[in-house]
Amino acid sequence: MEEELKCPVCGSLFREPIILPCSHNVCLPCARTIAVQTPDNEQHLPALLQPRGSATPAASAAAPGPSLGPSLGPGPAASLDSECVAGGGVEHADKLSLHSETDSGYGSYTPSLKSPNGVRVLPLVPAPAGAAASQRGAGPAGSSLTCPQCHRSASLDQRGLRGFQRNRLLEAIVQRYQQGRAAAAAAKCQLCDRSPPEPAAALCEQCDVLYCSACQLRCHPARGPFAKHRLVPPPGAPGTPGGGDSGGKGAGGGRKLPTCAEHDLENYSMYCVSCRSPVCYQCLEDGRHGKHDVKALGAVWKQHKAQLSQALNGVSDKAKEAKEFLVQLKNLLQQIQENGLDYEACLVAQCDALVDALTRQKAKLLTKVTKEREHKLKVVWDQINHCTLKLRQSTGLMEYCLEVIKENDPSGFLQISDALIKRVQVSQEQWVKGALEPKVSAEFDLTLDSEPLLQAIHQLDFIQMKCRVPVSVPPVPLLQLEKCCTRNNSVTLAWRMPPLSHNPVEGYILELDDGDGGQFREVYVGKETLCTIDGLHFNSTYNARVKAFNSSGVGPYSKTVILQTSDVAWFTFDPSSAHRDIVLSNDNQTATCSSYDDRVVLGTAAFSKGVHYWELHVDRYDNHPDPAFGIARINVVKDIMLGKDDKAWAMYVDNNRSWFMHCNSHTNRTEGGVSKGATVGVLLDLNKHNLTFYINGQQQGPPAFENIEGVFMPALSLNRNVQVTLHTGLEVPQCVKQPKLPSN
Repeated sequence: MEEELKCPVCGSLFREPIILPCSHNVCLPCARTIAVQTPDNEQHLPALLQPRGSATPAASAAAPGPSLGPSLGPGPAASLDSECVAGGGVEHADKLSLHSETDSGYGSYTPSLKSPNGVRVLPLVPAPAGAAASQRGAGPAGSSLTCPQCHRSASLDQRGLRGFQRNRLLEAIVQRYQQGRAAAAAAKCQLCDRSPPEPAAALCEQCDVLYCSACQLRCHPARGPFAKHRLVPPPGAPGTPGGGDSGGKGAGGGRKLPTCAEHDLENYSMYCVSCRSPVCYQCLEDGRHGKHDVKALGAVWKQHKAQLSQALNGVSDKAKEAKEFLVQLKNLLQQIQENGLDYEACLVAQCDALVDALTRQKAKLLTKVTKEREHKLKVVWDQINHCTLKLRQSTGLMEYCLEVIKENDPSGFLQISDALIKRVQVSQEQWVKGALEPKVSAEFDLTLDSEPLLQAIHQLDFIQMKCRVPVSVPPVPLLQLEKCCTRNNSVTLAWRMPPLSHNPVEGYILELDDGDGGQFREVYVGKETLCTIDGLHFNSTYNARVKAFNSSGVGPYSKTVILQTSDVAWFTFDPSSAHRDIVLSNDNQTATCSSYDDRVVLGTAAFSKGVHYWELHVDRYDNHPDPAFGIARINVVKDIMLGKDDKAWAMYVDNNRSWFMHCNSHTNRTEGGVSKGATVGVLLDLNKHNLTFYINGQQQGPPAFENIEGVFMPALSLNRNVQVTLHTGLEVPQCVKQPKLPSN
């Protein structure tokens, strides 16, 4: 409330406040300082706002110097009231400020005064010498007063400042406020040990003792015998009788009733609604308010108090809402702090999890590098030992042969020469091409592509905030049929969103049926618009469809596309799954081995249904080895002959006969072997679940294996004495083809 009790000019509490016509209040001493003397031919413009050269001679004589200081000095009209100066109303020249008036046409600069409250008021103007005597009380005609708050100008009549009504109610409130503030400042705790004592915070009506907050908690707790005592604010505190915020008594309550300004002996009894001022009975008799709307003072007083109370109720409701809003804002501050800490902790945890995952992955990669290094070292050491052994044997044989040549016994030489020559030839054949070449290189065929991860780290950011604009589900994706294709048992599908589509897309869902008209199942979920599905059935028809999704939901399906896989399988040997001793050439269709031990290589196709046939041509066959042909699981053992474990079904054959083998069990010995130029055929019939072998177009023995089910891959095991070439995409032999059904 204190701000309402301060003068807008001097910034101090009101002293003898008067009510201006605009309803604002100002101290009477301050009103004297801002009153302006205006010539008769001007419309209440201050002298300093007159066009240059138009000032009256009297005004020019009163302000001979160009500086602001002398212009404020002479003349009674320019003198400041001592109380207003003491209250900080108008100070020295440093309170003056200049502002541009170039747009007004009244000179270049206009000095003005600024009050402590920041309100700009008009400056003092020297008054004519003849008007000095009347400036303090009743100003002459032509004087005006500008409100320092709304800047509305009010003319003064012959009564001068006395023509404005005194705000006695405001003056009484200021007086009570000053008394309450003094009483509150004087109220000290009566039990404090401090010097000086702390200000009192409560008064016990039963004990009649003033307590500060600390002493009240220590000496007068609200329990036990003090539980029924009543603590009230100390005298003079806001909200108490006589305090700064109390309303006090009404007009006339213990004070002398105000008398009429025109008739000192008459009290106010009526209220002129037209003039908005109280009047006495004598004012009505004079006829000054004859045609005005005049009502009883008490009735109008009650009516206005009711209106003010009603307006206060509205303001009180708004103030209550404002308090609740402030509480909400303070709670919001606390929630922001807590949520900020939570999000910081979550961010730190997520980044730490990424770092931990990267650390674990680094350990795995280091393990792979270590294994690769150990493998290379083992291969080199094995080659060193093998070469050292062969070199020792060859050197010993050479030295023995040289000693034999030195002998002069022809008959003894001829007895051993044939065998010795064969041994030397065999020893020479051991050093075949590639035997003196390292099997591994010093370079590591390991490449870590960390660029996508590094780019993802650089792009790591918070996802988009919740969108305030409603977002619809994505539209129907469009399948790009020109990019959709099939190859062997793999299908590739491509799609895109329709043009001018503004709804965001977070990903796609690709669905495929089972190739036999069954239900659809999800085969891909992600952001890519191109997908290849491997491992499907040969000679099968698949239906595919795709849909998009975002935060609002899943969009509708696209049109269904029909995809037909190949009738027969086209495949090659798989270098990625082959044993490291296997050497592939001819676009991975020809296989040989660098070891005398049997090594396994698989095909790139996998079969789970249908009838499939492929052949292997024997390009080289030396020293009667026994290669094995057949099928195997993906996890077959690759450093032993095919069929010795439970993951393979094979036929191994030499130059005279063949055997079927599974789980190292040899069955069905059959006469007839292979040689250079022979062809071995493998027929896998997963409709009948059996496996049959052919040599040079003739079935080799009975069906080798029956009741086989699952997923199988073509397989072969061989050593360095054999080289074979794979032929795929062949028609099934006529003897096992199924008869065609007659057409309707």
